[in-house]
Amino acid sequence: MEIFKEFRVEAAHLLPNVPEGHKCRRLHGHSFRIAVHVAGEVGESTGWVCDFAELTAAFQPLFDQLDHRYLNEVPGLDNPTSERLAEWVWDRLVDQLPGLSRVVVHETCTSGCEHRGSTRPQHPHPT
Repeated sequence: MEIFKEFRVEAAHLLPNVPEGHKCRRLHGHSFRIAVHVAGEVGESTGWVCDFAELTAAFQPLFDQLDHRYLNEVPGLDNPTSERLAEWVWDRLVDQLPGLSRVVVHETCTSGCEHRGSTRPQHPHPT
């Protein structure tokens, strides 16, 4: 079974590594939707995989770092693509949320990405 909790983050960014003249090289903002998914067995007595309050508590420090911020200034997000944002969230939650199965980032109503973990070596990151 897999559950998820979705969070909304308002933030500005620019993509410094795209070609000159690309629209994403200019400062702009998004109403990001970030969904955190946890997979596991349904508890016999609780009837749930994980308390949604645990997901909220784990994500709160990240929300505080991202919401109404300029993402390029957030440590670790100097090139804040949706893909990098999803990895950034994953890296900070993977040790806190047993069963973390994926992080989904929607940067617009029709565009986003899904991250299901990393084959890169994990490095501890402060939240």
